[in-house]
Formats: sequence, structure tokens, C-alpha cells
Amino acid sequence: MSALAAADLGAVLQLVPVQRAGVALLLAAIGLPVIGVVIVGLDIMPVRFAMMHVALLGIAVGLLTGIDPMVCAMVACALSGAGVAPLARTPAGLSGAMGLLMSLAIAAALLLLAVSGVNASGAFALLWGSILSVGTPDLVVLGALAVVVPGLFWWRRREVALLLYDRELAQCSGVPVRFLTTALLVLVAVAVAGAIKLTGALLVDALTLLPALAARRLGRSLGSITLWAVGIGIAVNVTGFLLALWLDWPPGPVLVLTAGVVVLAVHLIPERRISSWRAPASVPPVSLPSSH
Repeated sequence: MSALAAADLGAVLQLVPVQRAGVALLLAAIGLPVIGVVIVGLDIMPVRFAMMHVALLGIAVGLLTGIDPMVCAMVACALSGAGVAPLARTPAGLSGAMGLLMSLAIAAALLLLAVSGVNASGAFALLWGSILSVGTPDLVVLGALAVVVPGLFWWRRREVALLLYDRELAQCSGVPVRFLTTALLVLVAVAVAGAIKLTGALLVDALTLLPALAARRLGRSLGSITLWAVGIGIAVNVTGFLLALWLDWPPGPVLVLTAGVVVLAVHLIPERRISSWRAPASVPPVSLPSSH
């Protein structure tokens, strides 16, 4: 379809579902990119794939029982995140656990849908997202994540920085590694489930991982990386959503492509140019290595 005229775009922005979607994306841009910083820092990329499958199982349970499928998905993801936390001592151990969890979750979801006779189209539709169907409960979840995730980072910022930098160093420094790892994994799991309706399970990286990848290139400490991630997340979500409305394209893929362009652009900036943006003063007490 042809691009909307400016007047038509303004009329579209007056629609309540569109306004709710915009608010949801702004809330998501505050909490979810910080979750991406955790995923990259802990090197737990398989977690998001496993939680997508666990969310599908939760959605299937919701469709079968009549309970809100997204609530079931978030509960299932939170329980799974807490359950695999003891296995997060090494990246290899966590990767193995995520692979097992992913396989069992998708098998259980498919079996449940087949045996129960529930229409599976509603469950698999969420793989592609349904941003204009965002409701008040979804806004509440995203709003809670926008408060809890940055709040945890600010409250335990030194401990989180140590954990993301070196798990053993954090343990030797008296950081409650087990508790903090469990809390972060639960937040990652809930965030993945909470973002599914916005972009779909297959494209959730646009809201979590991609802003964090760009931010780690630009930031120096955990605080600066987090601020960069949130700023990039807001810019990407607003730009991508408006572009999708203007072109009348699906928002999920547009958000991913917009975030991908930002990541590529940041990584094309010469390293000396990036270094000149950073203060040459002493390194902060705890800093995270940039991914160059």
C-alpha cells in the first residue's frame, strides 16, 4: 500500500489502539533494553529462545483453561527462569539447560494443543505479534518492568556491574550472586513474555537485545551503557512505529530493521571517534568492556 499522507497519519494517531501501542512501546523502551544489557553481559543468548517456547506453552495452557494466555505465559516464564537459575554457574551449563527447556516446552505445547483440540491459531498468532491489541493488563506489565528493572539496576548497580563483568570476582567480593542471578533471570524471562504481543516472539530482539548491542559499543560503564540502551530503545521504538504506520507495514519487522540499522551504524563509526566521545578521566570503579 502507498504511504499515508500526513493528515491521514495524524488521524491514525488519534485512534485509541494506536495510542495504547505507542505508550506500550515507550514503556518497553525503558525496561526491555536494560534486560538486553543483562542478556549480553551474562552471555545468556539461549535464554530468550527458550523463553519464547515456554511462553508458547503458557499460552497453550491459557487457551485450554480459559485464563488470560499472556498471564499464563508470564507465570510460566518466571517459574522457568527461577528454575534454571541454579544451572547458571557457567555459560555452558545454562546453555544446556536452555536447550533442554526449549525442547520440552515446545513439545509439551504442541502435544497439549493437539490432545485438547484447542484452536492453535491463537497461540501461534502471538509468534508474529499483535501490537494494536495491547490492553490495560499489558500496559501494567510493561509499566512494572519499566520501574522494577531500572530500579534494581540503580539499587544494586555495583553488584550487578560486578556480576556482569566477572561472576567469580563478584562472588569473592561478597555479592549475593545466586540471589542476583535468579532475580535477573526471572526479569529476563518475564520481559520476553511481556514483549511478545508487541513484536511477536520471533522478533522480540528488537526491543531487548539490539539496543543493548549498540549501547555496549557506545557506553563505558554499566550506567552509561544502560542509559545508551534506553535512549536507543526509545528512538528506535518511536521511529519504527511511526514509520510502520506511515508505510502501513507490520510494526514488528519495521522495529527490527530500524534497530538493526542503528546497530550497524554504530559499529561502522571508527573506534577513535567513539573514544573521543568518552571522558579521558580515570576509569570508574566498575566498568564493563565494550564489544568492539
